[in-house]
Amino acid sequence: MEKRTVNPWKWQNERSYSQAVEVKNVESTLYCSGQAAIDPDGTSSNKDMKSQLEQAIANLEEVINSAGYKCGGIVRLNVYTTSSEELWPYFPILQKWIAEHKIQQALTMLEVKGLFETLKVELEAIVVK
Repeated sequence: MEKRTVNPWKWQNERSYSQAVEVKNVESTLYCSGQAAIDPDGTSSNKDMKSQLEQAIANLEEVINSAGYKCGGIVRLNVYTTSSEELWPYFPILQKWIAEHKIQQALTMLEVKGLFETLKVELEAIVVK
């Protein structure tokens, strides 16, 4: 697999994403459903934003690893939240995870009216190898 990021500017680097990602010679692609703070028994979290973000990251990582992929292969990440204002102070948690896995991804963050049950943040990814 060959991956090339396209960044005509520098400001996105501080926000841990790329303006575009080109991928060539892909062996396979994994499309992940949105992962949120849901326990293995299917119970939705009613904890705070920080806890939910950490669990959503862990759940996304579990899905990716279970499928035989690596987090470093993420090329697209969508973040859905019920409150950008509430999520923003914890964005460094996501940035640290991105850096640890050397992820280079296109990213979109959207504030939505609501998520399933008591959820506050959801992560959706496309992963290649």
